[in-house]
Amino acid sequence: MRIGLLGTGPWARLTHGPALVEHPGTELVGVWGRRPEAAAELAGRLNTRAYEDADALFADCDAVAFALPPDVQAPLAVRAAAAGCHLLLDKPVATSVPAARELAAAVAAAGVASVVFFTLRFAPESAAWVAAQSATKGWVTGRADWYSPVFGGSGSPYQDSPWRRERGALWDLGPHTLSLLLPPLGDVDSVTAARGPGDLVHIALGHASGASSTMTLTHTVPPQASSVTAELRGAAGITTLPERGEAGAVTSLLHAVDALLAAIRTGEPHPCDVRFGVRVTEILASTEAALLARGV
Repeated sequence: MRIGLLGTGPWARLTHGPALVEHPGTELVGVWGRRPEAAAELAGRLNTRAYEDADALFADCDAVAFALPPDVQAPLAVRAAAAGCHLLLDKPVATSVPAARELAAAVAAAGVASVVFFTLRFAPESAAWVAAQSATKGWVTGRADWYSPVFGGSGSPYQDSPWRRERGALWDLGPHTLSLLLPPLGDVDSVTAARGPGDLVHIALGHASGASSTMTLTHTVPPQASSVTAELRGAAGITTLPERGEAGAVTSLLHAVDALLAAIRTGEPHPCDVRFGVRVTEILASTEAALLARGV
C-alpha cells in the first residue's frame, strides 16, 4: 500500500515515520508538513520525498497517515478521503463535533476505510484485555485514570505542543481512556465533570447499559506521581488493565496499519474507525460543556 505521512513533529518522527518504513505492507511515498523545511528534514531521515502540496501527496497514495493536531487533521482528512485515500487518523479526529461529523460524512461518501490510532487499543496487552472484557457480561462500573507528567517536568518531547497546551489532558488523554471503557461498558448517555489543579479533570459517565464509570486525566503531575490504570468491576469480579510491554508506540502503530489493511481488504469496518472517533469527540465535547456549565 502506497502511504503518505502528514506531520513532522515528535509523533511523526518517533512513531509514524519509523512504523510506516518498517511495515512490510506499506511503501512510504512521502511526507508533507506545514513547515516545508521540517518535511524535507524528516523525508531525508526516512529516505523518502518531501511534498510541498498535500493534494499532490494524496494523488500519489492509496492511503495517508496523520500525525497532526486534530483541528489541522480534520479538514485535510476530508480532502484526502475525497481524493480516494484510506485514512489512518490520529485521536481525537477533531475537537469540534461538526468537524468530526463532516469527516465521517466524507469517509462514507468516498467509500474509503478508516482507522483511528488509539495507542492503547493497538498495544497487544491492552488490546487483548479490552477484547476479553468486551466479551464478558455483567460489568457494573469501571474507571480509567491517566496521570501524565508531560507538563510536570518530565522533559517529554510533547511538552511544547501548542494544541496540548490549549486543550489539555481532556482532549489528549480522554480519547485513550474512552477507547478502553466504551467497548465493555457501552455508549455514554450522561456526563458530569469537575476540574482540579492544572489541567486535571474528573469525569463521571453514565452508560446506556446502566453501568457507570469515572476518568481522571491530567498532564501536570510530577514524574514520581505518574501512572496509567484502568479497572472494571462486576459479576466476573475485578479486572485490571495489564501493564504495557516493552514494545512501545511503534509496535502499536504497526498493528493499526494491520487493521487498516484488513479493513481495506475485507470491506469490514474496524471498531476504531472514524465513526467511533466521532463518538469520542461528541463525549469529550459534552464533558467540556459540563465543565463550562459549572463555571470552570
